[in-house]
Amino acid sequence: MKKIAIVLLVLLMLTITFAAKEKISPQHIVKVGDKAPDFTIKYPDGTQKQLSDLRGKVVMLQFTASWCPVCLREMPFIEKEIYQEHKDNPDFVLLGIDLKENSDKIAEFIKTANITYPIISDIDGKIFELYAEKEAGVTRNIIINRKGKIAFLTRLFEQSEFNAMKKKINTLLKKKR
Repeated sequence: MKKIAIVLLVLLMLTITFAAKEKISPQHIVKVGDKAPDFTIKYPDGTQKQLSDLRGKVVMLQFTASWCPVCLREMPFIEKEIYQEHKDNPDFVLLGIDLKENSDKIAEFIKTANITYPIISDIDGKIFELYAEKEAGVTRNIIINRKGKIAFLTRLFEQSEFNAMKKKINTLLKKKR
């Protein structure tokens, strides 16, 4: 009887552990080492590029939205510790991608968040869905290496993960093609 109880207890613990991991799953549909899915970048000034046009550069994609409190908490750190640090480096591109909001809302969001890096609109969510499950949450960053491969992924904002992301960006920028 004790053996059965122990087995059931272990199974229950494994089930709870698995369920907890599923609950906090980042819901990425890409992984480190994958080729970054390509998409058209439509800048607010009308300029358009493909993500693949940025090969040879280290690229940070920051998925965000004005209604996301975690995004608002993370953005000052991105502005100060990543964008201001690397904005003049021709080998680095930071691109905010706003999920399902129009240009007026994005302009207001940029002002509220007090950031200077570019944010484009993903009005239909199609860019987001290249990287994450359709109903997954924002506040996620994708770091892409010079070869166009995903080098680092984040979800939500946790200081140690953010620091690891900064370190990865710095390491990638030190590596020459």
